[in-house]
Amino acid sequence: MKLQIITPDKKVFDGEVKLVQVPGSKGSFQVLNNHAPIISTLENGVIKIIDASDKTSTISINGGVIEVKNNKIIILAEST
Repeated sequence: MKLQIITPDKKVFDGEVKLVQVPGSKGSFQVLNNHAPIISTLENGVIKIIDASDKTSTISINGGVIEVKNNKIIILAEST
């Protein structure tokens, strides 16, 4: 899956991932390969990323929006 995390200032992450866990407005959820299309708002919290080489990283955000479609994930975060 392709993941992009973008803030108004810069592109924070751009790469291939296996798993993304996000702080959704109705609760935390994760996105895996072939996830159904979804658009959701995000709360303040931490995004957990497992990249293609199984490295885990986290990014703190102050809210935003996620769109998942055709194995492409775009997160527009208010700030990191």
